[in-house]
Amino acid sequence: MVAAVRRGDSLRTVAQSFRVALRTVQRWVERAKGRRLDRVDWSPHSRRPHGSPMRTSDELQARILTLRRTLKDESALGEYGAAAIRRALVENCWPNVPAERTIHRILERRGALDGQRRVRRAAPAPGWYLPDVASQCAELDQVDLVEGLVIRGGTEVEVLNLVSVHGGLIGCWPAAPYKAAMVRARLLEHWREFGLADYVQFDNGTVFLGPSNHPDVIGSVCRMCLSLGVTPVFAPPRETGFQAAIESLNARWQAKVWARFEHVSIEALEAQSDRYVEASHKRAAVRIDGAPIRRPFPGPDDWRLTKAALQAKPQGRLVLIRRTDDKGAATVLGRDYQVDVNWPNRLVRVELSLTEGHICFYALRRRAPEQQQLLRQTQYALPDRKFRIDDFEDEG
Repeated sequence: MVAAVRRGDSLRTVAQSFRVALRTVQRWVERAKGRRLDRVDWSPHSRRPHGSPMRTSDELQARILTLRRTLKDESALGEYGAAAIRRALVENCWPNVPAERTIHRILERRGALDGQRRVRRAAPAPGWYLPDVASQCAELDQVDLVEGLVIRGGTEVEVLNLVSVHGGLIGCWPAAPYKAAMVRARLLEHWREFGLADYVQFDNGTVFLGPSNHPDVIGSVCRMCLSLGVTPVFAPPRETGFQAAIESLNARWQAKVWARFEHVSIEALEAQSDRYVEASHKRAAVRIDGAPIRRPFPGPDDWRLTKAALQAKPQGRLVLIRRTDDKGAATVLGRDYQVDVNWPNRLVRVELSLTEGHICFYALRRRAPEQQQLLRQTQYALPDRKFRIDDFEDEG
């Protein structure tokens, strides 16, 4: 462009020829003024000003750092933060004292702050406390009850919700207050249609775990799961995160079904809930297909839920997530077990093998979910006593 101008072309003609603004041609011609083209610095120059009139002077910045050290060692109050430094500058009649936030930025830029930023670590994988679930080799169904709902007129309602961790497959069943027999029927209905998960997780309610008036009691819901080869998992009491998936479904169901419509009966509420579940399955179809494969439900000739089957001594594996006390002990099915004195107030995965007759305690850490060290193994035998089931009807 400069060479064309020097050959005699007008600035506007050159700008049109090179398809640039006229000001661009003027800028480069001005830079090359009076010099040979091979001696001109054609590199782009920053438009940033060489200095800022509002910039804190180097002298004042050095004074701020010196004041911080002095206040830290000699201040009677023991305060040496930005507010204390600004007060000291004002008392010393320093001209143009900067704002407190400016002083804080100077300290931060010079690395003169004692506070440490909180380290944000990535959340562990869903089901991280079960290695095969975390690696997406197994599916986990989370189950929970929503209580305290009342239809106008005084009809009490509870909702049994279920969601698979990897597939997002849900089930929602509103009904009158739930008993163990109703929970068993709903789970069987869902598993017959969609297949068996490898694990099913509950909270520690008696409807799921069983009555707590005696130690070593396993409830009928848990016994049914064991007879089907589904491993029951019980989340730790008063701990957040372990029931995140099902708690999220509980909140969604209450917002999108319960609070969104006026329900005149449990039947109307159930119909609306079924619509929501069906729509949810359609939306999550791709995720459901990509989840770990669920085992087919056994046929009537291979398995049938009977009273005798529930009263039989359970076999299989039971998993409980617990937190040890300050002495490193954990409570399992109403009994205290000493785990490890060097693991106090920490999470453990308790694997109770009813078939092999032992309990294993594994250390759990959210920061290192892949490291689950075996802390202790001890013998265990479920007492041989009759399990009582009231109001039972054989379920196919």
